[in-house]
Amino acid sequence: MNRRVAVVTDSTASLPPELARRLGITVVQLQLQVGETATDEARVPTADLVSAMRARKQVATAPPPAAAFFWTYQNAVAAGVEAVVSIHLSTELSQTCATAREAAGHTRVPVHVIDSRACGMVVGFAAIAAAEAAMAGASPREVLNIVNHRLGGASSLIYVDTLEFLRRGGRIGAARALIGSALSIKPLLALNEGRIEPLERVRGTERAISRLAALAALHTSGRPVDVAVEHFASRERAEELIERLRDEIPLGHEFLLSETSAIIGAHTGPGALGVSISPC
Repeated sequence: MNRRVAVVTDSTASLPPELARRLGITVVQLQLQVGETATDEARVPTADLVSAMRARKQVATAPPPAAAFFWTYQNAVAAGVEAVVSIHLSTELSQTCATAREAAGHTRVPVHVIDSRACGMVVGFAAIAAAEAAMAGASPREVLNIVNHRLGGASSLIYVDTLEFLRRGGRIGAARALIGSALSIKPLLALNEGRIEPLERVRGTERAISRLAALAALHTSGRPVDVAVEHFASRERAEELIERLRDEIPLGHEFLLSETSAIIGAHTGPGALGVSISPC
């Protein structure tokens, strides 16, 4: 069956590349600058980025160029779709949606640009569900309803080793109140209305990660959910966390482990963990 809807997202959705290819999801790359070099974030190896950050080299992020969205949408038109559903990270964190809307205005079929008010695998799970529906022949309205359901009940929780990198990037909002905490105090954060906000402060890494798992379980509200654990240069911790979540979230459907996008990692810093919860 030919698809009626093309599904597009951006690289901060942290989708495993092979999964995106299998589902036919087009992933538009945000831009990452390390030192004097700027390129698609997928081209920057994690180890190189971590080294640059620890060496305090200049690291900057930027939305995709409008041309990247324009040609993505044109390719969808050429494939014969009726509409495009384009799901992106929060407008409170990036101008990506604005850039997508600019390109959408030059496309012959309807392009529904959705501000997820989130990032990471909350966006990724919405894109996956949209693509699965599109593969089954769903209409544009049916795909949009699925995306809205996924995003409407989703949660994002974040553990960082330090708030320094969020402070450098100006992305912490009210969490600035946590700067200067003792070294042994680890912050837990949440995405609230598209912004990163402080949630709790916990003494010690192990206690903080244990509390992260407990809070994630509470955020499921007893519903069937998909769960993702994302990490930046912290795979061993992420593997331990996802196994704990399998035990603590009995109604978990899909449990997915992924390395977070370099763009998110550039702001959260090495050692960061994220838990994304998406209602099935």
